[in-house]
Amino acid sequence: MTFKKENVGDIFSGMTFVLTGTLSKYTRDEAKEIIEKRNGKVSESVSKKTTYVLAGEKSGSKEIKARELGIKIISENDFDKMIANS
Repeated sequence: MTFKKENVGDIFSGMTFVLTGTLSKYTRDEAKEIIEKRNGKVSESVSKKTTYVLAGEKSGSKEIKARELGIKIISENDFDKMIANS
């Protein structure tokens, strides 16, 4: 699946996502591109600055750390709903 590079809105402006586990609907690059096209950021590690953790199957230490920090963990279905509203 290939996405155009142009900006499609700013629904994720000021938000930082961390991807963890195996995503079934998107590759990591596709999910990253979707987030960045909507002015969000993607980080490799969970921190207090993380807004959402997008968790696929077999997510591990990143999901555990997010829970410890009280960061919202979303599924691919949650993510789909967010981008559908953008």
